[in-house]
Amino acid sequence: MTARTARPIRGTAAAALATTLALTAAACSNPDGSGSGGSAARDSVVVGIAYEPETLSPLLGYGKDGNSKVFDGLLAFGPDMRLRPALAAALPEVSPDGLTYTYRLREGVTFSDGKPFGAKDVVFTYRTILDKRTNNPSKTELDALKDVRAVGDDTVVFTLKYPYAAFAQRTVLAIAPEHVAARQDVNSGPFTTKPVGTGPYVLTGWSKGEKLTFTANPRYWGGEPKVKKLTMAVVKDDDVRATRLRSGDLDGAILPPNLAKGFKNDPGRKTYAATTYDYRTVTLPTHNKVTGDTAVRRALDVAVDRQAMVDQILEGAGKPAYGPVPTGSEWFTQGTERRHDLAAAKRILDEAGWKPGPDGVRVKNGVRAAFPLWYVSGDKLRQDHALAYASDAKKAGIEITTQAGTWEVIEPRMKHDAVLAGGGSPGDPDFDQYLLLRSTLAGDGFNNMAWYANPAVDQALEAGRKSNDKAARKAAYDTVQRELVKNPGYTFLTHIDHVYVVSDRWDGLSTQVEPHDHGLAAGPWWNVEDWTPKDAAK
Repeated sequence: MTARTARPIRGTAAAALATTLALTAAACSNPDGSGSGGSAARDSVVVGIAYEPETLSPLLGYGKDGNSKVFDGLLAFGPDMRLRPALAAALPEVSPDGLTYTYRLREGVTFSDGKPFGAKDVVFTYRTILDKRTNNPSKTELDALKDVRAVGDDTVVFTLKYPYAAFAQRTVLAIAPEHVAARQDVNSGPFTTKPVGTGPYVLTGWSKGEKLTFTANPRYWGGEPKVKKLTMAVVKDDDVRATRLRSGDLDGAILPPNLAKGFKNDPGRKTYAATTYDYRTVTLPTHNKVTGDTAVRRALDVAVDRQAMVDQILEGAGKPAYGPVPTGSEWFTQGTERRHDLAAAKRILDEAGWKPGPDGVRVKNGVRAAFPLWYVSGDKLRQDHALAYASDAKKAGIEITTQAGTWEVIEPRMKHDAVLAGGGSPGDPDFDQYLLLRSTLAGDGFNNMAWYANPAVDQALEAGRKSNDKAARKAAYDTVQRELVKNPGYTFLTHIDHVYVVSDRWDGLSTQVEPHDHGLAAGPWWNVEDWTPKDAAK
């Protein structure tokens, strides 16, 4: 939902229908000649993802959280989400004041076109992202960066404006080649769809709305992958994705829990569940006369039955959400859980002057407590969450009309209409909260979609971002979470475990703690470059 993730595929409703029909037909024809049934394709993998990125340029935000397949960052997240060297030869040397980070670069690395990688590429990438002319919606994530410079060909030094505890985690950001990207328009040049990187795979084709194809990079510094061909099939509709997986057209896919359970007893497939920071939330736009009312927000926050959503929609694959920070995180503020309490919701509305009308819908000063709630077409989890939320709200006297649409339809309405949205990023609490809640980012694409404005939250977000002291930061983020109880600009519903079903033909599969984004970067294929085919006899 926010700029920290690749933005969803755009397209008209007609185009979406045409794509769905085409993909359904493709499930029968299996055009790639791969899929779980073909021994000739033991070195090929086809996986189904729900969304595709708008761009494959790191300069515009792609690969900023790692695992981009085409690119590498200076650092990378391992299976335990600990930082490890990638294009850097080691973890950075950090000055005692926390303002200087020095990275020594790995030797002998080349881009997929054979040109050498060096410090100039790192400097070019970071400086270009921060350039005001670059349309990167995530550049505020690098707000702490004052300067980046090369020391020779093999060393890069970052200087910060203030101590930023999460800076090393930000350097998983993918690095672009200066010799390619500097020669074209950063926002619209061919590099945005025809990238050149240092990663384990090379993009060989991109049919927008259908699939992305990659081949193993023989020049990869980590060794050429055993999986030689990787195809990411873009299948927005959950049911179609399950159908293609069952037919053998896909080797793996992300599925809602209720669809994934249909493969539970399939001896040729394995199910993988990844814990995540991925939440589902309802935006409550400040500019809407109903959702902008603090009493309505507070009432909805306790009217919703989160545990029922976990049990019935997610079938236990998740947990209730009370904010962007999961309850299991060390950064979660104990005591900010909201108990399902319909009586309390009604009392809040009564005391605020929202009185039941003849049809049961509450009214205040001639305004009916009614508003639309949009969700993305084809996303069953969002649809189910939206319907359950509307049902709970109705019991309190608030009428919510659920509506499906593409992001082209939804995005222009976000200032006034509620949206069943998603977000979440593992790691530092700054990642989860700054872009979502900072008032200055209201209306900035998918940042702060609710136009939330709370001076106490703004102050705490800045304090948490600009300190290296963990106790001080914990106090700041405690303030943020307590303020969301007082004035919830969003109704957080659930944190979702991602469920994947994958053909049992390879060794080496695992999962990480995942962000909201569950496309190219996440899933059991986060480390597909390390997979090895199982013996054909198996």
